[in-house]
Amino acid sequence: MTQPLPKDRTRSRSLYVHTLGCQMNEYDSLRLRRILGAEGYTSTSHMEEADVIFLNTCSVREKPEQKVYSFLGRLRRLKTRNPALKILVGGCMAQQLGRQLLDRFDTVDLVLGTRAVGYVRELLERVRETGSRLAYLPEEEAPEDPPCWTQAPAADSITALITIMQGCDNFCTYCIVPYVRGRERSRPPERIVLEAKWAVESGVREVVLLGQNVNSYGHGLSPRVSFVELLGRVQEVPGLSRIRFTTSHPKDLTESLMKAFVELPALCPHLHLPFQSGSDRVLRAMNRGYTAAQYAQKIYRLREICPEIALSADVMVGFPGETEKDFQDTLELMESIRFDSLFSFIYSDRPFTRAAQFGDKVDSATKSRRLSQLQELQARITLEKNRAEVGAVREVLVEGESKASNGQFTGRTPQNRVVNFVGSRQWIGRLIPVRIVDAYSHSLKGEAVSRGGEGFFQGGD
Repeated sequence: MTQPLPKDRTRSRSLYVHTLGCQMNEYDSLRLRRILGAEGYTSTSHMEEADVIFLNTCSVREKPEQKVYSFLGRLRRLKTRNPALKILVGGCMAQQLGRQLLDRFDTVDLVLGTRAVGYVRELLERVRETGSRLAYLPEEEAPEDPPCWTQAPAADSITALITIMQGCDNFCTYCIVPYVRGRERSRPPERIVLEAKWAVESGVREVVLLGQNVNSYGHGLSPRVSFVELLGRVQEVPGLSRIRFTTSHPKDLTESLMKAFVELPALCPHLHLPFQSGSDRVLRAMNRGYTAAQYAQKIYRLREICPEIALSADVMVGFPGETEKDFQDTLELMESIRFDSLFSFIYSDRPFTRAAQFGDKVDSATKSRRLSQLQELQARITLEKNRAEVGAVREVLVEGESKASNGQFTGRTPQNRVVNFVGSRQWIGRLIPVRIVDAYSHSLKGEAVSRGGEGFFQGGD
C-alpha cells in the first residue's frame, strides 16, 4: 500500500467527518482529514454534500455504541440518493467488530481498524476501483504520515491535539482499550516536537498531548525518553504558549511530573487523574493498582508542590458488586479532595473484559440513583470552586467568539476553566489578563484588564 490516490482534476471531492468519543479519536479524525486533504478532498459540514463520510467510533462505553448504530441507520437515505457515496467507519468499535459492521450495514464501504488510518487513501481507492467492501484491521501501525500531510494546518483552532502514544498495558478489568488499541506504543519524541512546531507555525498556541497513559510514555523507545523529558522538549518550541496533557494513571504519577507543573512555565496547572472509585475493594476488583489513601496522598503532595493546580477525574458507579458502603466511600473521597470538575459514568459490560464475566451486577435503577447523587455533589463542589475565583485575575488564552456572541469571547484559564468576556477578534490566540466578576456552574464571567491591573482593554488593544 504505497501508491497515492489519483487526484481528480475535474472536480473537488468533499469529506464529512463525524467523531464520537475521546480526544484520541479527534486526533485520528484530524489525521484522516490531512491525508485525504492532500489528495484533493475538502471538508464539509453538510453530510448531504459529501462524497465520503467518515464515522470515527468509540466502544469504551455502551452509549457511544448506540449512537453509532443510530448514525449509520440515518445514512441509508443518503446512500440511496447517492450510490457513489463512500461510507467509512473507524475507531475502537471498528476494531472490535470488523467485518460484522459490513454484514450489519450494507451501506458501509470501508472499516478501518485503530491502526489503519494511515492506509486510508490506498484502501479508499481500492474500494472505488473494485466496488468491493473492505474491513482492514492491521496488527502493525501504519507508517507516519509524510511531512506534507502533517505540515497542513493542525486545526481551525488555537489548540492542537497531538497523540504521543497509543494503547495501554494496564488491563483494568472494565476497560476495552487494550483489546482495541493494543499494547503501549510511544511515538518518537522528534516526531512529536516537529508536529508541535508545525502546529504553532499554522497559528496554534496550545498543544494537548494525548495518550491512554501518558505517564508511561517512552516504553520501547531507544534511547528511553521519559514523559517529563518530552514535556521539556515540547516547551522549547518557539511561539508555543501552553501545554496540556491527558490522561494520567494514578499509580504512575511521579514526583518529577508533579514538580514539572512548577518547573515548566508552559505546562498548565491542571491535571486529569481518574480515580474511578473511592472503595479499596472495588479498586482491587478493577485492577487499578492503588488504594484510595494512596490516591489521596499523591493529590496532597501535588498540592504541596503546586498549590494552583486544578484537578479533574473520571469516576464510575455501579461496578459489579459495588455496595452502598463502597459508593459512600467514593462520595467521601470526593468531599475530601474536592475536584474542580468530574466526568462520571455508569458501568456497562464491555466485550473482552474480565468484569463482563463478574457476577453480582448492580441493577439499573440503583446505578442511576447513585450517578445522580454523585453528580449533585460534584455540581455543588464545582460551583463553590468557581465562586472562589471571583475577584482573581487570570491569564486567559482567547479561543474565539463565545456561543452567546453579542461581542462575547471565550477562553480558558491555566486551570482549564472557561471564561466569557467582552473582547476583540484581534485577541484570538493571545493571552489576556481577565478579572473574574461572576461564576456559574460551568463557566466564569470576566472583564479584560490592562497589564497594569487597572482599567479595561478596549477592542483591538
